[in-house]
Amino acid sequence: MKQFLAILLSTLLGVLLIFNVPVMSKNSTEILWDSWGVPHIYGKDNNSLFKAFGWAQTKSHGNLILKLYGQARGKGAEYWGINYLESDQYVRTMGIPKRAKQWYQEQSPEMQQYLDSFAQGINEYITQHPQEIDEALKVVLPITGTDILAHFQRVIHFHFLTNPQSVKSLKTIASEAGSNGWVIAPEKSLNNHTLLLANPHLPWSDFFLWYEAQLTAPGLNLYGATLVGMPVLAIAFNDNLGWTVTVNPIDGADIYKLKLQEENYVWDGKLQPLEQETERLKIRQKNGSYTELEFGVKKSIHGVIINQQKDYGYALRVTGLDRPHSLEQLWRIGNAKNLEEFEAGLKQLQLPLFNFLYGDKQGKILYVFNGLVPIRSQGNWQDWQGIIPGDTSKFLWTDYHSYQDLPRLANPATGWLQNTNDPPWTSTYPPILNPKDFPEYLTPASLGDAPNILRSQRSIQLLSESEKLSLDEVIEKKFSSELVMADRILDILISTTKALANPIGIEAAEVLKKWDRQTNADSRGAVLFTLWASTLEAKGIFSKPWNPENPLETPSGLADVNTAVAVIEGIAAQVKLLYGSLDVSWGEVVRMRVGEKDLPASGGPGMFGSFRVLNLQATKDEKFQVVFGDSFIMAVEFSDPIQAKVLMVYGNATQPNSSHIGDQLSLYSEGKMRPVFRDRNEIEQHLELKELVN
Repeated sequence: MKQFLAILLSTLLGVLLIFNVPVMSKNSTEILWDSWGVPHIYGKDNNSLFKAFGWAQTKSHGNLILKLYGQARGKGAEYWGINYLESDQYVRTMGIPKRAKQWYQEQSPEMQQYLDSFAQGINEYITQHPQEIDEALKVVLPITGTDILAHFQRVIHFHFLTNPQSVKSLKTIASEAGSNGWVIAPEKSLNNHTLLLANPHLPWSDFFLWYEAQLTAPGLNLYGATLVGMPVLAIAFNDNLGWTVTVNPIDGADIYKLKLQEENYVWDGKLQPLEQETERLKIRQKNGSYTELEFGVKKSIHGVIINQQKDYGYALRVTGLDRPHSLEQLWRIGNAKNLEEFEAGLKQLQLPLFNFLYGDKQGKILYVFNGLVPIRSQGNWQDWQGIIPGDTSKFLWTDYHSYQDLPRLANPATGWLQNTNDPPWTSTYPPILNPKDFPEYLTPASLGDAPNILRSQRSIQLLSESEKLSLDEVIEKKFSSELVMADRILDILISTTKALANPIGIEAAEVLKKWDRQTNADSRGAVLFTLWASTLEAKGIFSKPWNPENPLETPSGLADVNTAVAVIEGIAAQVKLLYGSLDVSWGEVVRMRVGEKDLPASGGPGMFGSFRVLNLQATKDEKFQVVFGDSFIMAVEFSDPIQAKVLMVYGNATQPNSSHIGDQLSLYSEGKMRPVFRDRNEIEQHLELKELVN
């Protein structure tokens, strides 16, 4: 019998080898790729897990990752030419490559190993699959753990936290990054389970792309997504809990105006010398030769000098450059098993921004306005949005508020928490957190100052209108594209236009009257309204500003009826000329284009109050293309077993010839999400490929 079993096993192994089926052993790390291009990684230990995650990301986004890491070194122009020069100057001026080396040295030995393992996975994948990577990008190899930290800094500290456009213009320009996030307690849930909705809104390109994965190792089963090139998940759930993040209105970057005298600056009545160093950049020419550019970088006690005008200089001070452990913090919360362990991770205060919304199997929910908030000597939020006097220590911040100082709300009686990039005061409704209990400079004082007030009001409305919610109902509400702005002013616009307009204006009013006030692919009238609103928006549409006495119904009213009517007439003429009809459908004009896919869009700009957020850009064919908005969507019910649905709107890959470029657009177009394959048996039923990463 033993001999028979031995022969059978030998035969089976032979068959597996003939058909190139990986044989799993205790000493192997395995990646199961499902039919949507999602890697499910089974690591024999944490180092192997990180290595396999680097391998997987390279298989899906290898060209993009190499380009991003090359830029994070400040060597894009050296590698690929002058088009990258501006990016390189920004990266070098901000000191990212040098600081990344310092950060690497400050990592724990364990975290250094994880970063090195992630980099090793990238390098080994390219070594074994060289034909899949563009030759021009291989100049970046080999990738190191330092590159990962440089990439993190560039993305988080110098794009999310510090808007490069603000640095360039010396004006406060709000970040485009946004998100919706919900967490619902069992008492508000139809099945008495905690519910979580994660819904970040980011550009559909570059380092803003999300990557979906499952990370499994001894003691860990984590599912979620991270930004491409990052080695840990940023939005995720495990067997016990889950969380999402949203961009919070936090002031983590200030510009100081300095009085200069030659190579000195005035500081508390005395002259202090500027620190100076020289950066050298190589610029690759079309013939393969190089030119060199030298430029000086100057620093004051505040930070790097970003602009100099005669006798004045402008210095940038950014939070968190002295906190090198953000990736370790995210890894720690991913390994948490309960609220206490999760908050222990948050209390490390390494990440310089992001709200956290948390829920778990025990029925606990939490909102935290997380981030590094400078302890300021005086002033309110608005005072710190402009240029700050830099000649006195009175305005120089040197430390941050503790975790205990930050707005935090757990298990509110309302049964739900939300954030749509609004200040913390509307994290639930009626409000519980009070701005008077916190420093005036911490964040805007009211919902009226929210960057997307109408979307925030829509979020609160969607959560408040239902007594109890199921997972499917949460998903249905997530795909709501009704425009709050239309609810506020459409009736006035229609009646005024009918009374004052010429024939084409009256025809437009009839189309708007029949419109469903949504931006679904088949909505007719949405094109007219959004073009009209976009034209008027800069001038101010509403006659009644936001009112704290009526916080969810204001702003409202139409500010200038004569201008409104004149604009609708002009827009109507333009729409008729371009599209042949005033009631052209939204999806005919607004397209989702990813790779070879070109589908009608459903969803609209968040600034008009759509909860299903898609921001648009005009195209050469006189249409509009989605360039920003809904990206990774995750809805989780903490039942037993956990139920979850996800969607990576633009697909989970960018590598040429991948079948997963844009393969989920059709689901998004239909308002649908995919079930999560998390159990191994279920994954194997939807298997596309198995790989062993040793």
